[in-house]
Amino acid sequence: MTIRVVVADDQELVRSGFSMILDAQPDIEVIAEAGDGAEAVEAVRRHAPDVALLDIRMPGMDGIEACRAIGADGACRTVMLTTFDSDEYVYEALHAGASGFLLKDVRRDDLVHAVRVVARGDSLLAPSVARRLVEQYTRATARPRRPDPRLDMLTARERETLLLLARGLSNAEIAAELVVSDHTVKTHVGNVLAKLGLRDRIQAVICAYETGLITVGDPPPGGASRPGSSPASARN
Repeated sequence: MTIRVVVADDQELVRSGFSMILDAQPDIEVIAEAGDGAEAVEAVRRHAPDVALLDIRMPGMDGIEACRAIGADGACRTVMLTTFDSDEYVYEALHAGASGFLLKDVRRDDLVHAVRVVARGDSLLAPSVARRLVEQYTRATARPRRPDPRLDMLTARERETLLLLARGLSNAEIAAELVVSDHTVKTHVGNVLAKLGLRDRIQAVICAYETGLITVGDPPPGGASRPGSSPASARN
C-alpha cells in the first residue's frame, strides 16, 4: 500500500528536497507540495493524503493552524518540521493534534522512517521525549488546578496507565510496573484514548498535565528506565 504525502514548507529547496527523498521510496508518493499553511490545508482536502509534513513557521497560516484544520477535517496525520531548540510553538502544535516532530536537519533515513511510523497510526516521539517536550512548554504556564472531571471517566487502572504514560514509560515498562501483560497495557491505553477523545499517546501526555494528574517535576516511578531508553516511536 502506497503512503500518500503532502509536503508543506515555505522554503522551496527544503520542500523539494524532502519531496525527492520521499518520492524515491517504493511505498511513498508525494502527491502535492505547498508553500504555506493555507495551501497545505487545501492540498489535503483535495487529495486526501495519509500524512502531511508541515513546517511550523510559514507565512499567512502557519503550520499549527494548518495542523488544527487538517485534524478537524479528516484522518490525515501530521508531522511538524521544527528547529526545536529555538522554536516556542512545539507544545501548541502537539495540542493542535500533531502526531510527531522532525528537526529541519533530519537525516534522510529518519525522514522516511517518520512518515512510515505516522502513516501506520503510531506516534513519532518516544513517550519519554513527549514528556520532556510537554514539561518544557508547560512550565511557564503551570498553575494549580482543580480535579478535572475528565478523569472521572477512567477506571483506577486506566488512571495509573495514563500517569505512567505521562511519566515517559513505554508499554513494556508500564506492563512491568503494573505487573500485567503487554496486551493488557495496550487495552488500557486504547481505553484511555477512546474515553478522553485523544488521537495518540502524545496527546495523552498533554492531557495528563492539563488535568493535573501529573505536574512538572513529579518524580519518575521506581525502577523505570529514564529518557533515552525508549524507542523513537511507540505504538498506542
